[in-house]
Order: sequence, then C-alpha cells, then structure tokens
Amino acid sequence: MLVDSNELTLVDVFIAHRPQLRAIARKIVGTADLADEVTQDAYLRVVEGVPTRRILQPLYYCCQVVRNIAIDHLRRVSLETRVRVFTDDGDVPEVPVSCTSEQRLDDRRLIAAIDQALAGLPARTRQAFELFRLGDVTQREIGARLGCSATLVNFMVKDAQKALEGLKSRRDLFD
Repeated sequence: MLVDSNELTLVDVFIAHRPQLRAIARKIVGTADLADEVTQDAYLRVVEGVPTRRILQPLYYCCQVVRNIAIDHLRRVSLETRVRVFTDDGDVPEVPVSCTSEQRLDDRRLIAAIDQALAGLPARTRQAFELFRLGDVTQREIGARLGCSATLVNFMVKDAQKALEGLKSRRDLFD
C-alpha cells in the first residue's frame, strides 16, 4: 500500500506501514511474538511522544523508533541472561561457588578501605556519591535533594572518586 506520508500524521503513517515496521522488528528480534511486542511498544511511543520539531520523513522516523526499541529489547535480554540463572522453580541470582576464604577476606578488606575513604569525606559529599553510584539517582535529582546545583553535585562525586582512586595503588590491602 503506497501512502503519501507528507499529508498524514505520524500515527497514520505508522498504522499504514505497520506490516513493514513489524517486519523490521522481526528481523532484529527473530520471532513474530517479540516483533508484535516491539511494534506495539513503538506505536505507543509514537502516540505518546510529541515531536519537538517537524518530522520531514515520518516513515523513516517510525522505522528508527521500531529499530531502536528492538535493539533495546535485545540488549535487555542479553543482560538478563548474563545476570540470571533460570531453574525449574523460577529464576535465582547467580552466586559464585568458587569463592575462596582468601577472596572473601580480600573483599572485606577492600570494602573496609572504601568505607574508611568515604568516611573521610564531608557528609554531603559522601551522600551525593552514594546516591549517584549506589542509588542510581541523577545528579540533578541529588542537587534538588541536597539543596545545591547539579554542578556542585558533579564536583562532589568527582571528589569522592578521587578519594577512592588512591585505593587502587594500595597493595597492602591484599597482602
């Protein structure tokens, strides 16, 4: 079906070319069921997303949305298969079984050294670093929580990273 995509809205273009977009998704993800999911997610993104500028090639834009979502899906699946072990009872986190007592002792020493290095920092710097690295909070959100700018948060995170860089050269942690 040929459609003049210049006269249609982005949603109309997506609907008119859905079989073609589904075929793109299927080439990437491999199965019809996953292609349907990807195509549906792409449709929702197109419907919900309001472009900030005029899209000159709406069909190409829709193809890119489908492609990006399909690739993101593959990345997510790849990450999940590396991190999880699936059993008959469900999925269980993978636990290394070859961990020796020396490795555990080294890990404890490293954790204690990290804790000591972070304890030497100002409380706000440590909190910013922990939120950023462990809490997966953006620097802008941290700035709002701590009542400072995102730029200052960036400097605090860098200060904490510098404090931890000194641990890399300390061999006495593992002797």
